[in-house]
Amino acid sequence: MGRWKISWGVRLFFAAFLAAVMAVGMAGCQAAADSKRIVRIALGQSESHPEYVGLVAFKEYVEERLGERYEVQIFQNEILGATQRAIELTQTGAIDFVVAGTANLETFADVYEIFSMPYLFDSPEVYKVVMGDEEMMNGIYESTDRAGFRVLTWYNAGTRNFYAKKPVYRPEDLRGMKIRVQQSPASVKMMQAFGAAASPMSFGEVYTAIQQGVIDGAENNELALTNNKHGEVAKYFTYNMHQMVPDMLVGNLKFLNGLTSQELEVFREAARRSNEVELEEWDRQVEQAKKTAMEDMGVEFLEADVEAFREKVLPLHQEMLEDNPHIVQVYEAIQEVNVRMRETGVEASAFLGEWKPQSAMEAGRSMRWRLDWEFGDGEEWQWTE
Repeated sequence: MGRWKISWGVRLFFAAFLAAVMAVGMAGCQAAADSKRIVRIALGQSESHPEYVGLVAFKEYVEERLGERYEVQIFQNEILGATQRAIELTQTGAIDFVVAGTANLETFADVYEIFSMPYLFDSPEVYKVVMGDEEMMNGIYESTDRAGFRVLTWYNAGTRNFYAKKPVYRPEDLRGMKIRVQQSPASVKMMQAFGAAASPMSFGEVYTAIQQGVIDGAENNELALTNNKHGEVAKYFTYNMHQMVPDMLVGNLKFLNGLTSQELEVFREAARRSNEVELEEWDRQVEQAKKTAMEDMGVEFLEADVEAFREKVLPLHQEMLEDNPHIVQVYEAIQEVNVRMRETGVEASAFLGEWKPQSAMEAGRSMRWRLDWEFGDGEEWQWTE
């Protein structure tokens, strides 16, 4: 425990130092904006990515209603640093928002580990139903309040699959291969269960790592092939569908608490609209990415033996539940949705809003109870210095 505290102290010291440097460097920009409050958003993706398109919708909604007071600036392509560093800068207030993967958030609230569990969702439909359940998700979103930030909404990051220099159909094909994974203990264990060597690294390093033979492949969605040009160095994309992991729009809690009630509602509604735009843009771009990857890059799309992959990692479910009791009720809620949709075959659009699993409501209440017990009312918790 002592070493953990020292580590966090060191990390926050350097984050605060960089925040001060950035504040000085951006002072001129602030003055040029006629005293408007500059709202900075860090994004690891490019301008063509659905998340960037969603953030543009966020920017436009805020500036249309609060443009005399706020100017939203989007810093894409990891301009402000890799995601983990950008999160730390969001903690200090040097950045106001950051789009981060749930694996990055596990460091701050271990309930986010649930999304790293392989084959958690039976289908994309279940995934969307769960992510659209505001009562359960708000309990999860508030779990990082103590760290100084809160999630406002989620973005679809698709289904994670393998892409590599050689074909992969079954777990046996991964033996001896080095595969990049997100920086999450659960993702590392998953890859080891599949029989591959896990290589956690920043997403921005993947292209060069594959090109130079440092790794043999990675696991991600179709857009990585085209938006990040990974299809130039990895010609085989395998649909084994091992994870459905969202990205999150994370806001500095001190900034959010400093808004008036009217301003806060504008930012919340901007986040909701950003989510809607991103979801629609995601579906459109995935279809286009597959077409471009096949026709222009020569990428082959392969169907895997999904059950063979699933069987390899199902023991990880129980192991993760035993190691992290904070994810148990969320897991049970998701399994209830899996079973219900498996039995009824109801489409997600009809399912959402007409039926809510009891365990989902319990999971949301449980998350809020832990927040109240640990550091006060999660809904109204205020940053203190």
